[in-house]
Amino acid sequence: MGIAEKIYEVVNGLPDPQAAEILGFAENVKARSATIVPAQRRVDLALFRRHRGRYDGTRINRDESCDRAGLR
Repeated sequence: MGIAEKIYEVVNGLPDPQAAEILGFAENVKARSATIVPAQRRVDLALFRRHRGRYDGTRINRDESCDRAGLR
């Protein structure tokens, strides 16, 4: 049995006001996930676009980057 069928079985026995509350919650979750993901992806790609072509491929030594005078 899939998730949708399990939700249906649970909601099927509830009174209409409680079933409507669950429906509202499900619609809210669906709307939230549909709007946040594309906007977040655009922001992330814009961050990378600013730094395009600046990395020359040299390996980064983590110990050296953490052992700078300004960090002590």
